[in-house]
Amino acid sequence: MRSQSYRVVISSLLLMTTSFAMAQSSVITTGNTLKGKEIYDARCSACHSVDDNRVGPMHLGVFGRKAGGVKSYRYSDALSKSKVIWSRETLTAWLTNPEALIPAQRMGYSMDNAQDREDVVAYLATLKVIK
Repeated sequence: MRSQSYRVVISSLLLMTTSFAMAQSSVITTGNTLKGKEIYDARCSACHSVDDNRVGPMHLGVFGRKAGGVKSYRYSDALSKSKVIWSRETLTAWLTNPEALIPAQRMGYSMDNAQDREDVVAYLATLKVIK
């Protein structure tokens, strides 16, 4: 009986800890597009552009696009063969650690700050191709 009580207490503590951790991690749920553009211009524009390929591919229409999907850009084999579709989740993972998401890719940059990542991803979401 006593060991069952301990299990209930431990289970309750684990549930509370998990709930607290989830609440903390969900504090940063959306990014600021204006701040994201500032960060993009300051940190990303040396290699990327919205409309043109540079060292890295253009970002216009990046949301919903297959990684390695800009026809006029020469990607690494890893990105070309990747099955990743760019979304909020995949772009956040990419900016956190590109190599962990797609091993053998060529981007040598990551963003340590979670809010900066969220802001840049929010900005990238605004870069839609108008048809």
